[in-house]
Amino acid sequence: MLDRLIGELDRALRAVAGVHRAARPSPARAVPESELQDLDQAHAAALMRVNHVGEVCAQALYQGQALTARNARSRAVLERSAREEEDHLAWSADRIRELGGRPSLLNPLWYAGSLAIGAAAGALGDRWSLAFLAETERQVEEHLSGHLKALPAQDARTRAVVEAMRADEAKHRAAAIQLGAAELPRPARVAMRLASKVMTSVAYRL
Repeated sequence: MLDRLIGELDRALRAVAGVHRAARPSPARAVPESELQDLDQAHAAALMRVNHVGEVCAQALYQGQALTARNARSRAVLERSAREEEDHLAWSADRIRELGGRPSLLNPLWYAGSLAIGAAAGALGDRWSLAFLAETERQVEEHLSGHLKALPAQDARTRAVVEAMRADEAKHRAAAIQLGAAELPRPARVAMRLASKVMTSVAYRL
């Protein structure tokens, strides 16, 4: 129990502090850098900051859900997905630096709020926890698709990272559905979308 608590605390501190470890190489590794105008570069960096915040939130959500999950199989899926999301954290952080940007100043706040939401979702039972996960991943997929449209056309390195992240999110959503996720009521889905819009708008700037 103590070992697990220490491990969870270490994960939280690394996510908030920006110390990320990727198990897989960045999809941008083999993609040459493009020459971007200053405004395009700043825009791409801001979009990747938003994506990085999303991954900070994902770590906290998965952590909260895994802590309160009742089914060992569900907990294992959540923990495996969280490890893959750590790759996203590292990839997006690296790309932000390459573009001359910085992570969000509000990462501790994003993490704390998402951890509480994840724990609450897990406490409702695995079926609803997985429903929350599936809907979160669906909305993240849409969000990343929007970023692919908004990114400068010539920024192939950033696009490679975003496309790989989107593929993983689709896989995580499918895994949640396969495990028996319920479908969230429409008011809950709308509330999640509104909260996401606030987060992305703030994170783009801060």
